[in-house]
Amino acid sequence: MRVLLISLSLYSTATHASPPMQPINGFLIDRTEVSIAAFQQFATATGFVSQAERAGGGEVYGWGWEQKSGWTWRTPFGFESSDQLPAVHLTYDEAESYCKWRGARLPTEKEWREAAYVEHREQPTSGFNKGVQYPYPTGNSPEGANCLSECKYRPPVSFSHLLDRGIGPAPVGSTKEGVNGLYDMGANVWEWVDSGQGDQQGTAGGSWWYEAFRMHRSDRATKPRNTAVVYIGFRCAKDKN
Repeated sequence: MRVLLISLSLYSTATHASPPMQPINGFLIDRTEVSIAAFQQFATATGFVSQAERAGGGEVYGWGWEQKSGWTWRTPFGFESSDQLPAVHLTYDEAESYCKWRGARLPTEKEWREAAYVEHREQPTSGFNKGVQYPYPTGNSPEGANCLSECKYRPPVSFSHLLDRGIGPAPVGSTKEGVNGLYDMGANVWEWVDSGQGDQQGTAGGSWWYEAFRMHRSDRATKPRNTAVVYIGFRCAKDKN
């Protein structure tokens, strides 16, 4: 509960704003995943309609990939829920469009990994030391992240009755603060990253559907860039001026 109260207080004055950004090493990166509320600003300003909306719904893995009616970034599980959940059911290019609208971009895979595993702060919070590379975005242990098990965290609302596996996402910024003061770099939802691989692009950090091994710095994954599923969200980055 203490972690939840601390992290929510960080955003209580601007819950519908873009995530605050953290300087790393020549670039800035969002401290949280992009929320439904933040993405709504973009959709309202631009008239954006997602691929999943046009198709009638995004996908979830059950007996193979299954399309779910009404599961979109607005309603991840087909009905209205907290607008502080991460925005999902968005393709790589849709996530990139949002970041460009903000004057940013998706992080490169190299940037994301540096931010997730290597502590750069001059005065890190307790449990972290500058210059140290950690095995997990939460530090030496996966505890405090929202993964399938091992992480000793459970989101405030369960969507397990709609899923064959797992509980579902937590509100952005509500899990344990990790390396570089970032949230949810490990688990919660996969995050699109620019891996420079054309039709296949990187997804980093694992998700609530997986055990903690997908959070580990040795793990790597890619997906087709037109994938729009309940497990994949994103955050933005930009160069320092």
